[in-house]
Amino acid sequence: MKKEYSPKEIEFYVQKKWEVEKTFKVIENYNKQKFYCLSMLPYPSGKLHMGHVRNYTIGDVIARYQRMLGKNVLHPIGWDAFGLPAEIAAHNHNISPNIWTKNNILYMKKQLQLLGFSFNWDREIRTCDPNYYRWEQWFFLKLYKLGLAYKKNDIVNWCPIDKTVLANEQVINKCCWRCNSIVTKKKVQQWFLKITNYAEELLNNLKFLDGWPKKIKNMQKNWIGKIEGIKIFFKIYNINYTFSVFIKKKYYYIINNISFIKILYNHSICKKFINNKKIKKFINKYSSLSYLDKNNFQFNKIKYINSELFAYNIVLNKKIPIIIVNYLSSYSKIKATISNPQHNKQDYNFIQEYNMSVISKNKILNLSNNIKNNNEFIIQDLIFKKQASNKKYFNLKDWSISRQRIWGTPIPIINTKNKQCIPLQQKDLPLIFPEKFFNKNIKDSYSEKIKNNLDWFQYNYNGIIGQLETDTLDTFIESSWYYARYTCNNEKNSMINKKNAQYWLPVDQYIGGIEHATMHLIYFRFFHKLMRDVGLLNTNEPVKNLLCQGMVLANSYYYIDKKKKYHWIKEKNVFFDKKNNIFIDNKGRKLINNGMIKMSKSKNNGIDPQNIIEKYGADSLRLFIMFAAPPTIDLEWQEKGIKGMYRFLKKIWKFIYKYKKLSDNYQKLKKNKLFFSYNKKQLIIQNYINKTITKITNNFEQNQSFNTAISSIMILFNKVKKYKIFNDIDYTIIFNGILSILKMLYPFTPHICFVLWKYMGNKNNIDYELWPLITNIDTNKINNKFKIVIQIDGKKKYILSILNKYKDKQNYIKEYILSHNKISKLLINVKIIKIIYIPQKIFNIVTKKK
Repeated sequence: MKKEYSPKEIEFYVQKKWEVEKTFKVIENYNKQKFYCLSMLPYPSGKLHMGHVRNYTIGDVIARYQRMLGKNVLHPIGWDAFGLPAEIAAHNHNISPNIWTKNNILYMKKQLQLLGFSFNWDREIRTCDPNYYRWEQWFFLKLYKLGLAYKKNDIVNWCPIDKTVLANEQVINKCCWRCNSIVTKKKVQQWFLKITNYAEELLNNLKFLDGWPKKIKNMQKNWIGKIEGIKIFFKIYNINYTFSVFIKKKYYYIINNISFIKILYNHSICKKFINNKKIKKFINKYSSLSYLDKNNFQFNKIKYINSELFAYNIVLNKKIPIIIVNYLSSYSKIKATISNPQHNKQDYNFIQEYNMSVISKNKILNLSNNIKNNNEFIIQDLIFKKQASNKKYFNLKDWSISRQRIWGTPIPIINTKNKQCIPLQQKDLPLIFPEKFFNKNIKDSYSEKIKNNLDWFQYNYNGIIGQLETDTLDTFIESSWYYARYTCNNEKNSMINKKNAQYWLPVDQYIGGIEHATMHLIYFRFFHKLMRDVGLLNTNEPVKNLLCQGMVLANSYYYIDKKKKYHWIKEKNVFFDKKNNIFIDNKGRKLINNGMIKMSKSKNNGIDPQNIIEKYGADSLRLFIMFAAPPTIDLEWQEKGIKGMYRFLKKIWKFIYKYKKLSDNYQKLKKNKLFFSYNKKQLIIQNYINKTITKITNNFEQNQSFNTAISSIMILFNKVKKYKIFNDIDYTIIFNGILSILKMLYPFTPHICFVLWKYMGNKNNIDYELWPLITNIDTNKINNKFKIVIQIDGKKKYILSILNKYKDKQNYIKEYILSHNKISKLLINVKIIKIIYIPQKIFNIVTKKK
């Protein structure tokens, strides 16, 4: 071991050892407790960013800790390799997306290995590999046979920039989740998965996810959006036509006083019974696709028009006006509901304009129990007479899975001229687009590629001529089942090896960003239930514990040019002009400090992890990432923080190098089998080591406060470093203390700990060591005092500390407590009947008033 700490040298050495010895390879061991630790599947964009580093460092720290507990740990990695970003990037670089993606994977894999992550690379997955997506195609056909995959014409979300359909979950604040362009509406034929069939279970099972953040569960609950109520059957007055009207539970109180019924402009009533030209014009306006493209409904844009029709119900026994509206509810299946003027301003204004009868808000709020009970009776009567039925709706809509791109999983369906869908046979899988689609005429758009290769899509199926589906599957499908394939990535006869999956699943710890709450994490749970229901899995949920890490933030600076265009400047080119108290760039332009924001290429505030590794080493970067903030909180990037971690590791290296002779002394002690007892000074340091081990174990197990754990390690190291060694017992304590520090530091900084562990004279590698245990000592010899809880009539009033030398002197303790000013004040005007004393624990004074 060299005198000076050289991270580049030792990290290369240790990583090579791990690679050659396949240290982190894991197989199913049914005699050992398993732990499945998984970070969300990365997209191979070309370079790691600090968000990646944080995610995978958190996962690696947890995985290494769990190995030290003696568990069989699966910690895999793979690549979410299909998708539009790769297709666009390849197009811009005039290269095949296949080659572009493979090159990115190779580069990013090297970067991940530089950081020393303990991935089991033997289980690596690439979703663009036909051996992977063939099972996705097989599963799609399974779902199609079960009626859970279907095709229909529908109005969908359309990204005009990426020119592809988006699922509802992929539209964020009316914009494309990927390119942020404003989403429009388009009517196209699409494939869907019936996620709505699982809405109830997806919602109900949230209560079993004890290890998930409450915020994530609430986001999913709101997205699924269940509402309950009843649908009442009405007839159109003087027309023999029945339709249903939905009423939420919370509005049952106005059931006997409905002002009017609202129906949506595309309700079947509008098509069948409206002849008035003015009303038809209203309906046609809001039915047009161009209107849907340009408008996103807001409450202040809701428009009403009287249909001039009335509804009638036998039980309610009254004619109720039917009003047509351009917006009714975010629940698309609700086509008719009642007015609610007491809580809806537009409804109230409408009844005022048309002088419709309505009971006042005050009257509604002060309904008597009799009226409420009467309404409940009316509802039950309606249901009994089959004039109504219980009903529930979900905001969740079926998942649109067709995508207009080539770099994706081909949909294994043949479309015939008479609009039949014929599924391919399993023997025809995988269906693979030919390489010429990707490397010939690279600059062609998706539609041009299809048009130029129509002959390939022509298919003869048992004499039936058809065309293969030209759309590909949403890439979120690939990332919805990869975790299960990691358990059996080389399985050739089935999508999932059920025995392996039963051993490893569910995932014990999943790590990823909160931005996936209502997209990936819902699809993820849905797919797990699909795989369970076709007999591939046995569990109901894919993940026990979910950790959503915060973002990595960095300073950002920009200037605005004469054309009001923003120009973002890298921090290394930013200087502070003290004279003028402003920030300027290297060309003297005045800059605006935009503060700490998420690292991104567009804002020019990203930090290349590889540059940091070159400068300070992977261990320093890992330690800073885990120390700078709790994992769920945003992390503010500061290079001075990295420097601080680097200095700390150098101190450890220097200290252990200096105390190499500790190893020899310890070996002598073990050889001579010396027995000894600790003095008070030795007990104090050993007790502190014990408490630190306990505290850090709790940091891992209870709240994952890794930053606090690192802080505790640093404090312990400083105490060990300052401890004066006078004899063999001191040497032993410090030796074991150093070993405990290395073990606890190992999950965070595995390279330096690997080398120092060996240097301390250990023959085995630290990778196979168990988590440190506390040393049994008599702590009573440390404390000069013991504590007694003072009670008066059984109620705790005070806690007193008394010197150890008086612990057997009961009379002294009694006199000391009763004369203590804090206690004596509480005994004024009372008479002490008796005293109950439990030695060194409780002193209870029983009293009565004088």
